[in-house]
Amino acid sequence: MTIETISLEFKIKSFRKVPNPYYLNEEEPLKSADMYFVICDIKDVPLDIPMQTNPREQNLNLSAAKKIKNSLVDPANRDFYLLNRGLLLSANNIVFNSKKDTVIIEFTDINVHGNIDGGHTYKIIKEYQQDLDYGQQYVKIEILTGVEDIFQKLASARNTSTQVQDKSIAELEKRFEIIKKALQNEPFYEEIYFKENDSGSIDVTDILSILNLFNIAKYSGINEHPIISYSGKKQCIDTYINAHKKDGNDLENPYVKMTNIIIDVFKLYDQLETKARDYYSKYITRGKYGSIIGVIKRKDGKPYFKSKFYKKDMEYITPNGFLYPILGAFRSLLEIKDGYYVWKKNPMEVLDKIGPELIGNTIDMSRELGNNPQSAGKNKTLWKNLYMCVLMETMSSMTDINNS
Repeated sequence: MTIETISLEFKIKSFRKVPNPYYLNEEEPLKSADMYFVICDIKDVPLDIPMQTNPREQNLNLSAAKKIKNSLVDPANRDFYLLNRGLLLSANNIVFNSKKDTVIIEFTDINVHGNIDGGHTYKIIKEYQQDLDYGQQYVKIEILTGVEDIFQKLASARNTSTQVQDKSIAELEKRFEIIKKALQNEPFYEEIYFKENDSGSIDVTDILSILNLFNIAKYSGINEHPIISYSGKKQCIDTYINAHKKDGNDLENPYVKMTNIIIDVFKLYDQLETKARDYYSKYITRGKYGSIIGVIKRKDGKPYFKSKFYKKDMEYITPNGFLYPILGAFRSLLEIKDGYYVWKKNPMEVLDKIGPELIGNTIDMSRELGNNPQSAGKNKTLWKNLYMCVLMETMSSMTDINNS
């Protein structure tokens, strides 16, 4: 039977060959298998890579697939090539043209040459490729040649299901009942997924990272700040699970203590997210919010962005490196009464009053750090200064009450 060769040529941004390590000496050739890595603009990924070699059906309704899609099309995200495993291809040969910055990949037998792993990623790229701009997203592509003899073993090894995540185990152990009970009547509740492959667009990890900002049992003053909510969300899951293992649903659990403020926390997040531009305009009347590094402005004629939880229309996306330090400052408004966290003052009113100062100071710090929202989100000085701003407003309000 004649097998037609499929030859695909496309532009790439970078190319690297990793030679087979079983090189014996200069007189003896390498063993047949070789490995290549390329980084490719999403717009240049070819649409006709053979898929008969991929052992999985691509179900884009799974939460994992939705996360890939959200990561790809989110205009605020520039890390797709780092966050996504990319595509794994088996091929007969690959040729790199350094003058044209292209590669030619040859597939000569679709039974063993084609996409081995990354089928969901590839299908999503094909579906949304036309909606992206050049330079917006990149993907890593790994190409293996000379692996025909071990193809079945390779496909099986690379497609092994990922280890069950901590949150999935926690869901089986019914540790999220605190969260579910508090948020069950909110409009975004059905979008929260508590374990892998559940449907939904909001990861419970995000819920826990935001609640961690208000854990005054762990972050009780001006010297300890929940920066980990921004920089290490896995630790926020661990903190929640450990608290539940220790105290269950008893009032000693800080997340049980949060019960009465949990909804307010997400309304506060929504208010900051949707009004950040307005606050900045009050801070600098002639400032262009859309020109700030990290802020994404809606393109003319494109649909409005939607806020994360309450799906309100937005013209701008504000990076988490700005949002999280500001939100974390509002734990200074909390105190304990009858075992539960309560607000000393309405947080929405405080945000409206000093929001311009908070967002302005945050953006100023980002500029000092090289116009880098990620550095701002990890900067302890910024977290401390914002905390002090909210604390001073609280103390000022209490003084006014006492003097009236």
